[in-house]
Amino acid sequence: MALFSLLVAIMVERLKLLPAAWQLESILALYTKQLFGRRQLTSDVMMALALLFPAIVVQVLIWSVNGVMFGFLSLLVWVCVAILCFSHLSQRKTFKRYMQAACRGDRQACYRFADALDPHHSLEAVSEQDLGAKVGQTVAWINYRFYGAVALFLILLGPAGAVFYCSVRYFTDLAKAQNEPLPLVAKLLAVLDWLPSRLFAFGYVLSGQFSNANGVWLRHGLNWRTDAKTIITEVAIAAEPVSETSNAPVCVQSTLSLLLLSKRNFILLVTILSLLTIFGVVL
Repeated sequence: MALFSLLVAIMVERLKLLPAAWQLESILALYTKQLFGRRQLTSDVMMALALLFPAIVVQVLIWSVNGVMFGFLSLLVWVCVAILCFSHLSQRKTFKRYMQAACRGDRQACYRFADALDPHHSLEAVSEQDLGAKVGQTVAWINYRFYGAVALFLILLGPAGAVFYCSVRYFTDLAKAQNEPLPLVAKLLAVLDWLPSRLFAFGYVLSGQFSNANGVWLRHGLNWRTDAKTIITEVAIAAEPVSETSNAPVCVQSTLSLLLLSKRNFILLVTILSLLTIFGVVL
């Protein structure tokens, strides 16, 4: 079910079939507004409840439909949850606008859309080449946060695990956007990201230049204090050097290289999942 759900979710996300109102972030925003307020979320207990409740609902739903209609309803729940967790229309639109601005030579628009890709971190690029490199790092990081990590949680812990990770990520981003710290979320997200970021970064090692990236992975991956973003971006840079013969604008050469690396890494993940499914390790 994990493989089928993942493939369907990727197809729906690529075709942009899910409306903005049905995006998981939109649903979580409505959920937060209806059931919790800012004052309630300052409590550790209420914050923990807000994080756990969506995952609990999904898990109870899976248990309640288990075996019904020869497992068809269980598969439907897996697919629907995967589609919700993988649909990120706003990030895809912003990246498309950045690429369009780069192709028409609109430097100011490039800087504006580049900052919008990850509004919580300023790029502070000093040149077009530096901008392309930093956007490439941001693309690698976004690819992990919104696709790689979600896929790993879906594979290892099922739909409830994927929903729980997405809920923690949502409230972490909400706290940063409102500049109002929320209890539990930042530390919890760091814990949740520790192992998946190292697994996904090792995929970069296997998908790119092994000799360059392996040393970087060993240096960061074996250091338990290294945060997820550092290991993802540093290994990605080492695994995929910029092509010197590219005809693309300077500010997107590094971005395109790291984007291709991310695509190869995700294909590797799907391939490994297919093998695990064939051998019965993953259902």
